[in-house]
Amino acid sequence: MGRIRILSDQVANQIAAGEVVERPASVVKELLENSLDANATRIRVEVEGGGRKLIRIVDNGHGMGQDDALLAFERHATSKLRTSDDLLSIATLGFRGEALPSIASVSRLTLETRATEDDAGTLVEIAGGKILRVEPAGIPHGTTITIADLFYNTPARRKFLKSEQTELSHIAALVTHYALAHPTRHFELHSATQALLIAPAVANAGDRLFQIFGRDTADRMIPTAAELDFTRAGLPEPPPWKRELDYTPPDPGFLRITGFVSKPELQKLNRNSIYVFVNQRLVRDRVILHALTEAYRNIIPPTSFPVVLLFLEMPPHEVDVNVHPAKTEVRFRQPSFIHDLLRDSIRATLMAARPAASFAHALTSAPLASSSLMIDVSPLPGGPEAPFFEPRLATGFPTSDADPDLTATEPFTLAAPQVPESPGRLAFPLNSIPVGYEESPSPTTATEEAPTLNALATLKPLGQLRDSFILAVNDEGLWIVDQHVAHERVLFEKILRDREVEAVERQRLLMPLLVDLLPAQMIAFAEIAAELERNGFEAEPFGPRTLAIKAAPIGLEGRELERMLEEVLAVPEREQQTENSETRRRRIAASIACHAAIKVNMPLDPAKIDWLLQELAKTEHPTSCPHGRPIALKYTHKDIQKAFQRI
Repeated sequence: MGRIRILSDQVANQIAAGEVVERPASVVKELLENSLDANATRIRVEVEGGGRKLIRIVDNGHGMGQDDALLAFERHATSKLRTSDDLLSIATLGFRGEALPSIASVSRLTLETRATEDDAGTLVEIAGGKILRVEPAGIPHGTTITIADLFYNTPARRKFLKSEQTELSHIAALVTHYALAHPTRHFELHSATQALLIAPAVANAGDRLFQIFGRDTADRMIPTAAELDFTRAGLPEPPPWKRELDYTPPDPGFLRITGFVSKPELQKLNRNSIYVFVNQRLVRDRVILHALTEAYRNIIPPTSFPVVLLFLEMPPHEVDVNVHPAKTEVRFRQPSFIHDLLRDSIRATLMAARPAASFAHALTSAPLASSSLMIDVSPLPGGPEAPFFEPRLATGFPTSDADPDLTATEPFTLAAPQVPESPGRLAFPLNSIPVGYEESPSPTTATEEAPTLNALATLKPLGQLRDSFILAVNDEGLWIVDQHVAHERVLFEKILRDREVEAVERQRLLMPLLVDLLPAQMIAFAEIAAELERNGFEAEPFGPRTLAIKAAPIGLEGRELERMLEEVLAVPEREQQTENSETRRRRIAASIACHAAIKVNMPLDPAKIDWLLQELAKTEHPTSCPHGRPIALKYTHKDIQKAFQRI
């Protein structure tokens, strides 16, 4: 008897379930996508035991007849593909035909469905991949799928699940993300004890953002939009000898970017608050994440991340979604084209908005490690002041090399665990909103305009505070400007402009400055020597471990020159390997500007202060210095009136 055998359908489905069904949130994702593909306008998700005991999804989509209901549980049975050519233009969320049979093989599943044109519905009950009963049922049109006892027949998989609250948090974040992607549809998420999310249908993504995140977060987001046709990407067409007689050039289509990006004052310490949808599909793509990082470079600190809600629309043939079993990763046909447009459009949006940081917000706007969306999933009613649960994975799948659930593991103890009370609210740093939709005005219809830095040129300086901060006023209120970072931003943009036209001003030193370096620093110098020369340096090795500086940019001298060189040569080797020319250029320019700028505790005469404010007003992005620190904080006239209880 041969060694190679064909696996049974049940074993094959359980193996497929290991790829598709990683945790209860994976089940919710697959079933939610089926409901959305069925054009459902109302979707209700019920969860018990973190998804282990029960997952029920109810929708009002077009439903299925009896034959389709049975055929849906066959492997690779789908209504969304016909030929292999369809794989090149997938326009639906689901298409593999693996989800239902895989889920049914590791759970007790009940399907209730009725098509709109049918008089009666169909009930199908399956346990461990075996059909137990099929019978007619009197049910409304749509589909209800109930998953009970997930992984009951694969205990090895079940024991690797995390705590009930952790699994529920993944489900809550996932449902919230799809609610953001589909604002015109109604979403509900209920646990055994409370309603975690109720998001009625709204008109647009801006209303949904306000509905879920609340006014405080929505007010610190900036709308962005861009559109460009793919003909500019320059993809070659087939040569004439390979074209058919009736050949017509294909329509290249458009790349459209819409959504919201956060002001520099709103920062997070991880990527959990970055929500990106490609053709309404939730994805995690390195090209997009890198473009976002580059867009915010020299605007926020490199260790912080923005809050982003972006929707990318493109022709289906421009993106391959068939590269990951869970469909959470995609591959673009023209990644550099998408990367550059995304980076440039977001940076242009930030520079056009020139958002001003509020003095009151700056006091409490330190970057948080948690996601901006915090849905409490503790089982008891009540309300602590701070939210108990902070989702560490906003997308339901890992975003870093480390396992985010490891930190949730508690040490062994004989004491009974203390379960905090549940507020039953969507909790945010300042203004919380109850679960559900409040009839409050949308931020887009507010009469007050968002504060900007366009009025910097009208500032009238009053003087200095401890020779470090400039106090100035205009009709908008009182401004406090950090003189060091303000001058740093002015110099940074000047260095970049001068370098582009090769007009960097340099000064020759009377005597060459000798700087001793480590061997690794000498290697780093060899890699960036050309860039240093373009920025006004004239340096050459003077022995095996010594550098002789003969000329330097104007403003750098003495100890500051040595510190600047030590700073640009101290980049870790891993970052040097991944650093491109644009990143290196900006890093060196930022270091030169920082060490050549006006320092704190430095008295300035009124003429110098006035010059600095005028030059700051001319910069493209006066919001923050190249290292991400705020430059100017405004205490508005309205804030002053509130503080003195006049309004």
